[in-house]
Amino acid sequence: MNTAKRRTVIAGNWKMNFTPAEATAFINAVKPLVAGKNNCDVVFCAPYVTIAAAQAAAAGSNIKIGAENVHFAEKGAYTGEVSAQMLTACGVEYVIIGHSERRQYFGETDETVNLRTKAALAAGMKVILCLGEVKEQRLSGVTDEVVAMQTKLDLKDVSAEELKNVIIAYEPVWAIGTGLTATPEQADETCGVIRATLAKLYGADVAEGVTIQYGGSMNEKNAAELLSKVNVDGGLIGGASLVPEKFAAIVDAAQ
Repeated sequence: MNTAKRRTVIAGNWKMNFTPAEATAFINAVKPLVAGKNNCDVVFCAPYVTIAAAQAAAAGSNIKIGAENVHFAEKGAYTGEVSAQMLTACGVEYVIIGHSERRQYFGETDETVNLRTKAALAAGMKVILCLGEVKEQRLSGVTDEVVAMQTKLDLKDVSAEELKNVIIAYEPVWAIGTGLTATPEQADETCGVIRATLAKLYGADVAEGVTIQYGGSMNEKNAAELLSKVNVDGGLIGGASLVPEKFAAIVDAAQ
C-alpha cells in the first residue's frame, strides 16, 4: 500500500449469499469489529434484495454498502436488470463491474464492462472494476498483455476526472474460489503492470492515485503480506467476507 498517494479499500463481495435478515445479522456482528478502523474504506457489495437491509444495519457506522452489478441502460426492456439510476436512488455508492464470474457465466465482455462502467460513472457511482487472467494465460506467460489490454478496453473513453471514481480489482481468475492465491510478489507485479498501463493512458501522476485491489482469495492469513506490497491497495474479498471475524482481521491488516 502507498497510503500517502491513494486510499486503501477493503471490499467484501457477498456474491449470491445472505437473505435480508442474514445480512442484517452479519452487519450487526461486524460493525463493532471494524469500528474506528479509519485507515481504509470498508465496503460490502450485496445482492440487490439485501441492500436496503444492509444499509439500515450499517447506518451511522464506517461501513458502506454497494451492489454487485449494474446495467448500462437507464431503463428499458431488460428483464431482471437494474440501472445505475435505480441504485443511486437507493443510496448505493459503490458497484462491482466485470467480476470474473459475470464474465464466465453471464457472457460479460470487455465491451459490456466498458458500457456498464461508463453508465455507473455518469450516474455518480464509484466503480470497482475487475480484471485478470485465466490459468492458461498465466501459464503461457501472457498475463501482462492480458491485463494491459483489459485495462485499455474496460476504460475506453473514461476520462482522467472520471477515473478518480474507479477502483481496479486485479483478480487472477485461477485464484477465485479455488483456495489458490497469487504470491505477494505476483500480485504486486501484476498490479504494477496495471498501474503502468494507466500511466500510459492518463499520465504517471493520475496512475499513482488509483487504488488497485487484489481480489484472488485474500483472507485473514495472507492479507498482511499482500497488503505490504506497494501496488496492492486493498482487497476485494469473497469467502472471507461472509465471516465477521475473518473480514475484520483483513481490515486490521490494512491498518
